[in-house]
Amino acid sequence: MTDSCIMAFVFPGQGSQFAGMGRDLYAEFEPAREVFKETDAALGFPLSHLCFEGPEEELTQTVNVQPAIVTMSLAILAVIRQYKNTVMPLFVAGHSLGEYTALSAADILGIPETVILARKRGELMHRAGLKKPGAMTAILGLSDIVVSEICSQAGVYIANYNCPGQLVISGESHKINHAMELASSRGAIKVVALRVTGAFHTVEMQPAADELETVLQGISFNKPSVPLIANTDGVSLVTADQVKTELVKQMCHAIQWQKSIEYMLCNSVDTFVEIGPGRVLSGLIKRIAREARVINIADVSGLKDFLNKE
Repeated sequence: MTDSCIMAFVFPGQGSQFAGMGRDLYAEFEPAREVFKETDAALGFPLSHLCFEGPEEELTQTVNVQPAIVTMSLAILAVIRQYKNTVMPLFVAGHSLGEYTALSAADILGIPETVILARKRGELMHRAGLKKPGAMTAILGLSDIVVSEICSQAGVYIANYNCPGQLVISGESHKINHAMELASSRGAIKVVALRVTGAFHTVEMQPAADELETVLQGISFNKPSVPLIANTDGVSLVTADQVKTELVKQMCHAIQWQKSIEYMLCNSVDTFVEIGPGRVLSGLIKRIAREARVINIADVSGLKDFLNKE
């Protein structure tokens, strides 16, 4: 890594979690320990234990996994800030839930406030899913146009534009099942059901969006210290009000991840640093732009590699 790198920090969303995540960070780095302790205190229960020990079925519940992934990502970021404080991103961005991690990365909210808000988002989405059960499915190998036709036919929605040839659809469970059959018949390389219980990023989340808007009215946001790239339209957000509007909007609108990455590439970014569990975003970014440099920091090994690069 050289001084000429122009970096963006990107943060993963729901689905990247695993039981045991963060345990090595907690043992190795004091800044990471402080983040886990701070979030445990803010939430009033041992989220750290759930991250480190599971059980997996409890960790993956929407109300738990959303603050858990944010906490894990912020623990890594805290270590970077402590030991590599000269590394400054030009932009920050997060995929769906990851946009909440970006709030703290851009100093819009502190760590406790960010995690509490992520937990609230999870509660609202979980409640909306209980009232109107839904499902999400990744479709690989079909064009945007074909997937859009399938959605129209099945009565579902495109929820994520992840990268060329990979989209996620969302909607009522029985309609998603029909859409999966249609996708297979149209030649999809792979159709993968996601482990969620709601029709996220569709109009089915409107009740959750309305409640979130009320919650956000009572929270004071700082002006972003670093521009945050909006999930819903892939543009730069530079004011607190813009960020609040985006958080409400993304509940019911598609995640434009490909557009977000392309915006940052067009604005001088040449290196993307994925911070958090898993390496989903690293794979998507390489499919969007093969020439882009991607660094994945998901554990102690990746973190040490990053810290030791000149």
